[in-house]
Amino acid sequence: MTSPTDKTVAFLVAKEGIERVELTEPWKAVTDSGARAVLLSPESGEVQTFDHLDKAETRPVDQTVSSASVDDFDALVLPGGVANPDALRTDADAVAFVRDFVASGKPVAAICHAPWTLIEAGVVSGRTVTSWPSLQTDLRNAGAEWVDEQVVQDGNLITSRNPDDLPSFNAALLEALTHGAASQTA
Repeated sequence: MTSPTDKTVAFLVAKEGIERVELTEPWKAVTDSGARAVLLSPESGEVQTFDHLDKAETRPVDQTVSSASVDDFDALVLPGGVANPDALRTDADAVAFVRDFVASGKPVAAICHAPWTLIEAGVVSGRTVTSWPSLQTDLRNAGAEWVDEQVVQDGNLITSRNPDDLPSFNAALLEALTHGAASQTA
């Protein structure tokens, strides 16, 4: 077993529309644990975070998703915000990266609206997940079982509903980063 200090976590976001706290709070949890966080996006440059609908801070992109390899990361975090996952699910490289990451068996943590990208990657069928409530029909139509819980772990998928769930989401992410993805489904 390794400690988080030996790990690298990818955070995949679009150019804008990222819910700030859904990026910054898991990022802080990861880096405070000693792990390395890397910001991936379809485009180089900076990404724009939001506090709901108001522009917040920008963050520099570390690497484009098209140049990233699943092999270089130990976990993947998909922050929410309505526009962020909606943009990611239209980017073929982002969708392929998510699909390959889930297939790798490594932890994938998605919060709020981020499961839209999981749907597009075709990885939710037969899985139990949660999300922002408005996604439940989309998730059920994609073959998932949607539940209304703070955090749901099903195999290597970790999902949460909204920023209020960040403490539970971060704890589940760090547990998976330290001990590996859950071997049992929910």
